[in-house]
Amino acid sequence: MSEPEGMEPPIQIVIVPVTAFQQNCSIVFDRVTKAGAVIDPGGDVERILAALREHEVKVEKIVLTHGHIDHVGGAADLAEALEVPVIGPHEADRELIARVEDQARQFGVDGVRAVEPDQWLAEGDELTMAGRSFQVLHCPGHAPGHLVFFDKELRFAISGDVLFAGSVGRTDLPGGNHETLIASIRDKMLPLGDDVTFLPGHGPASTIGHERQTNPFLK
Repeated sequence: MSEPEGMEPPIQIVIVPVTAFQQNCSIVFDRVTKAGAVIDPGGDVERILAALREHEVKVEKIVLTHGHIDHVGGAADLAEALEVPVIGPHEADRELIARVEDQARQFGVDGVRAVEPDQWLAEGDELTMAGRSFQVLHCPGHAPGHLVFFDKELRFAISGDVLFAGSVGRTDLPGGNHETLIASIRDKMLPLGDDVTFLPGHGPASTIGHERQTNPFLK
């Protein structure tokens, strides 16, 4: 996020790496009001709850970028514990989310419950998180219903498993397609601007400009 020198961004982001997949469960909240959202609670719900208590976050919603187990595995339990709605992803991931317990068995993960989103999102929607308005971009390829969330004013995006620092999302999972993924990055993410910082679902943050210049998958 680019902010004038000497000024803190209006939102704070706490990353809680969860499960053996080390997925970036992100807690996004307003620095003043503490109102916020939890993005992609893939598991380790007690760790997420501990981080919420530590930062005194008032969670308003749980937001999902897509339907893979490492991003949705803890959503049902967390939503129940916090009594908040689950928002997203795109409805094209309905089948993936419906099969989350099958995904859990496939990867040897115990204790995963199916989650039914309270609201699906689509391209062009606006999602309010932490008092901010995020544009919703439908970016399939890694998963059919994958979404990216973009705060135009803060020049900040949450990219899930579409684009990573030095890499791109896997396309060898059910519903994946490499050509579709690259088209999503080319047509939806790169046009956001080189100054945009993005937080992926795994690993460190990067900028669109850095990935445009150095990411081998974008050559």
